[in-house]
Amino acid sequence: MPRLPLYHVDAFAAELYSGNPAAVCPLSEWLPDSVLQAIARENNLSETAFFLTGGPKYPLRWFTPGGEVDLCGHATLATAFVLYRYLEAPGNRLEFHTRSGAVWVQRDGERLTLDFPSRPPVPCPAPGALVEGLGGNPEAVLRSRDYFVLYRTEAEVRALRPDFGRLSGLDCLGTIVTAPGDECDFVSRFFAPDQGIPEDPVTGSAHCTLVPYWAERLGKEVLHARQVSQRGGELFCRLRGDRVEIGGSAVCYLEGEILLP
Repeated sequence: MPRLPLYHVDAFAAELYSGNPAAVCPLSEWLPDSVLQAIARENNLSETAFFLTGGPKYPLRWFTPGGEVDLCGHATLATAFVLYRYLEAPGNRLEFHTRSGAVWVQRDGERLTLDFPSRPPVPCPAPGALVEGLGGNPEAVLRSRDYFVLYRTEAEVRALRPDFGRLSGLDCLGTIVTAPGDECDFVSRFFAPDQGIPEDPVTGSAHCTLVPYWAERLGKEVLHARQVSQRGGELFCRLRGDRVEIGGSAVCYLEGEILLP
């Protein structure tokens, strides 16, 4: 019976049981998409990352329980962690080839920093289902890959209890909600019910939109962020032209094998 290695990693976390869990599966060659999707569905984590070993440039794909996505931060961070910790990848910079082009991860001690494309949001009409599904009193609605909904305070963002039925069917991958932070530059939460992820614990790719917005609003390039989900996560960010740097730590929860039929 064929076996695949599996690593369950908590990304954007300094200790276990925090941050965002991702499954990471190294492959020697691509399996059929139906098999990759079935594995992601069985793992039932917000993301499963699959990558081809061998390097020096690593093809990388990400699957939610509901489908493949074009960019994922925490599962990329988890993949880099596995390459360095378990597969002895050389150097301090890894290059991945993805549906969103080349992305990089830089190692600096225990911190891993993503180098992702910037996706600034632009103002847009607010769908009724979006505002009704989120609740509260948003200050503005913008959009990039995801809807981007601005609130006035961190307390408002923490207090949201979304109606995921109302948020399902929106014409985007997910919904970012954000506000100025009480003890950091900004906070956020992320909802993607159509992808099988009612609330994502920590969303690296959402910061491709959050960072350029808050960098312009606050007039600074280096930003400290928190995603205030139940598990929570801390991110150290920098806007660098049309790229966004998103840094954090990772820890491994589980090493195992998948038994393929």
